[in-house]
Order: sequence, then structure tokens, then C-alpha cells
Amino acid sequence: MKKKKRLIWQLYPSYLLIILISLGAVSGYASSALRHFFLNRTAADLKTQSQLLEKQIARRLFSQDIASVDPVCKEIGASVLTRITVMLSNGRVVGDSEKNPGNMENHGDRPEVIRAAAGQVGTAIRYSRTLEQRMMYVALPLKINDSVKGVLRTSIPLMSVDEELKSVQIRIAFGGCLIAFLASGICLYVSRRISHPIEEMKQVAEHFAKGELEHRLAAPNTKEMAGLADAMNQMAVQLRERIETVISQRNEYEAVLSSMVEGVIAIDMEERILSINHAAANILKNSSHEMKGRTIQEVVRNRELHAFVEETLSSGQTAERDIVLRQNGERILNIRSAPLCNANEKRIGTLVVLDDVTHLRHLEEVRRDFVANVSHEIRTPLTAIKGFVETLQNGAVDNPEEAERFLAIIEKHVNRLAAIIEELLLLSKIEREDEIRQIQLEEGSVEEVIRASVQACQAKAEEKNIRIDISCEDTFSAKADLPLLEQAVVNLLDNAIKYSRENSVVRVETALSDSEIIIKVQDHGMGISKQHLPRLFERFYRVDKARSCKLGGTGLGLAIVKHITQAHDGRVTVESALGKGSTFAIHLPRG
Repeated sequence: MKKKKRLIWQLYPSYLLIILISLGAVSGYASSALRHFFLNRTAADLKTQSQLLEKQIARRLFSQDIASVDPVCKEIGASVLTRITVMLSNGRVVGDSEKNPGNMENHGDRPEVIRAAAGQVGTAIRYSRTLEQRMMYVALPLKINDSVKGVLRTSIPLMSVDEELKSVQIRIAFGGCLIAFLASGICLYVSRRISHPIEEMKQVAEHFAKGELEHRLAAPNTKEMAGLADAMNQMAVQLRERIETVISQRNEYEAVLSSMVEGVIAIDMEERILSINHAAANILKNSSHEMKGRTIQEVVRNRELHAFVEETLSSGQTAERDIVLRQNGERILNIRSAPLCNANEKRIGTLVVLDDVTHLRHLEEVRRDFVANVSHEIRTPLTAIKGFVETLQNGAVDNPEEAERFLAIIEKHVNRLAAIIEELLLLSKIEREDEIRQIQLEEGSVEEVIRASVQACQAKAEEKNIRIDISCEDTFSAKADLPLLEQAVVNLLDNAIKYSRENSVVRVETALSDSEIIIKVQDHGMGISKQHLPRLFERFYRVDKARSCKLGGTGLGLAIVKHITQAHDGRVTVESALGKGSTFAIHLPRG
């Protein structure tokens, strides 16, 4: 590619070349004009001299005193620098100021002599073999009664004229060089004056290209450049306003996308990611910067999502479905799509909205299980009560022993229903008070809470000959709703006693960490399998439903413990292994 030249080096040589050509033409013309002037002046001088000698030479020539012509020529030629030659009309030389006429050849063939013989003034410039130099000749006819009888020729060497012309040409050349030098400086100044504003505009335009739109162009002196500078300044102002508007809109767009809980992915027709917000990147466990420009297949290894994107791109319709994403754990995503169009309403891809509904679907499953479990838990005693009431109505009431046994069974089931309803109401109350922050917190002794809980469960423990060991510092205190905290410990102790073998030990102890007070309840019962641990604190969830019903549990005890702990900004944990027992721990924040 041809290297581009700066404007100044395009203007300056052009101007300089024009001036040099003009100077050369003027110098050549002046030199030629001076040469013609000098030659014409010399010819006029020679003619004048010839005219001054004409009468004197003609008198001798016409009086047939031809012999006296040559001495006169030599005499006059000695006093002037002009050579004088006299010839007859036939060209024979009869007098010459420098040579012997007898030794000179006939001059009848000379151009100036031929012209003079024809009655006109002849002029010629040529090299003289006699004098061996360039000469100018002027020949004048000598007439008697309009008849040419002879020719008077004067001549002068052109060496002096050439020398004078050379001197003048040297002065012209020197002056031309001086003028060319001055002109080159003027050209350079003019070129710089023209190119400098353009250079400044170029530099400011480079700043504009870098986004530095606060620069402004000074108005040049020329009207056209000033108009261009003003237009560029106006362009910078408008461009800055538009960029600020675009940036503001982009920031608003990014702020909206960033603040969205749902993930948003813009995908083009080739399934490449055009844009993605932080929520989507977090859902897909990746970086948004690394995902842009890559295909959805490269980013997510999920056939359901790939098929969904292909389907929405091909159909251009909205769609919605749930998919399971097995990436760093199993999660359920609700995905929705809508056509993605440009400003001309042309479809350029699809917009996919991701919503992690794992927790929501889990809650829905828990709700369904809860409704099913509540229905089951209430239906079972109600069915039994209804059956025994019908039996009594059908005559069993007449048998006092059978009636008493049936009424005892009915009482047992009524007590079970009452316990379920009471615990459901307690759970509802805890949740409601936790939501509106009405739980009354007070500083109290943890040891007193534990001992009160053990006392409440002591009778059940003695029935199975279970010993309850307490290991608690009497200095431990916690800010809590003490009756609720006692309820939570009682529920844990009740479970530990219920599922422990006879003649075993249940241990209650406290511990202190940097940020928590920990209350642990440990038993040596059957233990719990790991697969049940994540759902252990759900309402009505039972590891062994048959055994739980046999032991008389409602399935709400651990759920109540969980919500009481959460109401205190704490947490409950469990560690268990089959055949080795379980350890439940309540973690309460200190202070």
C-alpha cells in the first residue's frame, strides 16, 4: 500500500514547482528579450556608423579613386572598434580596416552583401573565418541614381555582447535564485498556514475518536475552516449528549437486569449468547464475561435447555417449562422464552428468562405432603372414633365392660386429635409471631430451661428405665423466649426417650462457641439413615411411619423445634447413624 503524504508536503512542492517554472519561464524570456535588444541595438549602432561613413566612401568610390578607399577604411577603423569593409556591387573587396583587400576573397555570396546589392540594408550574424570569431554584419548599399555601385559593410565581434549578456543573465539567475528562496519560504509558510488548522482538526478528531469529547477546536481565520471547526464542535457536543443518553439507558438497562432475581439471557439466531445478567450467570454457575459470545451448548450441558432454545428459535413463539439442571447439585429451573427483535421489529433471536424454583417446588411438594399427612393423621382417629361410636350405637352400650373399653379407645383417639390440633396451633402461632416479631425475648439461665425440660420428661423416661444425664454450666445464659425454648428442648427429649432403647442413657449438655450457645440432646437409639436427614424437620415427616404411629407421635415435634429456633435467629442440626443413635443440637446466637 502506497504511503500517504502529509498535506503540507503535497501543497508545498506544488506551490514551489509552480513558482520555479514561472521564474524559469520569466528568466528565459527576459534573457531572450535582452539578447534581442542588445543585438538590435548593436545592429542599429552599426547602421548609424555606416550612414556616417556613406558619403565619404561613396565620393571616392564614385570618383573612380578606388585606391584611396582602403586607406580611409584603415584610418577610420583604427579610431573605432568597428571593422569597415567596402565592396563593389560584384562583391570584390576594395577596402578593409583590418585586412589587405587584395588577399580577401570575393564577398558577393555573403547574405548581407546580397541583400545590400539588392538595394536594401542587410544584416547577418555568423562565424568569420577571417577573424575566427562570431561577428554581426550590417551592409549598406552605395547608390548613384538609384543604381547600387558598391556596398559599405560594418561589423563588430559579438564577444562583448555575449559577455554583457552573460553578465546580465548571471544577475538574472542570481535574482531568480534569491526570489526562488524567498518564494520557497513563502510557500512553506502558506502551506503550513493552510495545513495547520487541518492538523489541529485531525488531532481533535483523534481525541473525539477516543471518547474525549470535551476538546474544542479554535476557529481558524478562514471562513470555510471556521465553519468546519464549528461543525465539528457542534458534532462533539451532540455526540457527547447522545453517548451520555446511551450510557444512561445502558446503565438503567443493566441496573434493571442486575436487580432482577430471574436470570435473563439474550440468544441470537446462531444460539450465541448476546447478553446475560448476573442472576443467570449465578444460576448457571459461570462468569457473565466468559459466557458472552459463546454458544449455549458450550456454557450449559443440558439437553432439555438446548432443545428448548432450538424450539423457540425455530418457532419464534413464547414458551414455558420446567427443567432439571444437574450442575453443582440438582436444581429445578422454570424457563420462559420470548422473541428477541431489533429496532426494525426484525427477529434476531430469543430472550430466555430463568427462575430457580427449586425451593418453590420443594415447598409445593411439602404442602402436598402436609395436606396429605394432616388428612391422614386426622382421618385415622376420626375413623376409629366413628367406628366405635357406631358399635356403641348398635348395642355395645348395653355391655358395660365393652362400652368402657370402647370409650377408653375413643378418648385415646380424641386426645390424639387434640394433641395434633394443639401442636398445629402452636406451630402456626410461632410462625405468625416470628413474622411480626412479637416473640418476647428475655435474658435467662440455660441450665434452668434444661432442668425444667428434663423434669417434664422424667416420668416418660422412668417408664423405660432411661437415665437423663445433664452436663450444663450454670453460668450460661441466653436471650430467648424461655417457655418456647423449654418447649423445643422438651420436644427433643421426648423424641430421644421415645426412640431410645430401655435401660439406656439420654444426655443433655451445653457448649459455648465464639458466636453461639449450643444445647445438645444425645440418645443411643436406632439412629436415622442419611437419606432422611434433609427432610427430618418437615411437618408430619416420619422415618418409620408404623413405628411413629405406634409410639403415638404427631409428626410435628421436630418442625416445632425448627421454627422455635428460627424465631430466635438460630438453627437446629442433627447428626445420626443407623444403630448408633442421634444427636440433635439447638444453636442460639450469643448476646
